[in-house]
Amino acid sequence: MNKIVLTFIALFAALSLTASDFKGSLLKNGDKVPEFTVTTLDGKEVSIKDLKGKVILINFFATWCGPCMKELPEVQKQLWPKFKDENFAMVSIGREHTKDELTKWNQKKGFTFPIAPDPKREVYSKFASQYIPRNFIVDKTGKIIWQGVGFDQKELEQMIKTIQENL
Repeated sequence: MNKIVLTFIALFAALSLTASDFKGSLLKNGDKVPEFTVTTLDGKEVSIKDLKGKVILINFFATWCGPCMKELPEVQKQLWPKFKDENFAMVSIGREHTKDELTKWNQKKGFTFPIAPDPKREVYSKFASQYIPRNFIVDKTGKIIWQGVGFDQKELEQMIKTIQENL
């Protein structure tokens, strides 16, 4: 019995190490941001091409993702109010969610930043193969300057600092 438990612990540790080392990103810092267009819950079309000249935060999440549900309220409280009136744009993209699902979900949550569905992972698949929450910061020239996976307060502080330094 102990051998089985130790084997599972070792296997889990190895998989966790692999997951954190290979974060599933298809892009590296310095790459040009992939082109995409999404329609937010309020019906506005957001095209990444139209946002050139702004610092952009692209966030990928899912409503069932525990770390995502910890991150988004902090983004609403700490990041969005600080930058929403600056030369900044943000779009939070619900991976594998429809507009109806996200609308019902956000009626309960009350997030005010732009949220868009990506039901078939069409946008997400241009950025990564796995893992959420996932964030990309794009500079005014359209290049990715920062990316992160998962959520903790330190990572949120890094995002805020990176946005501030590039405005």
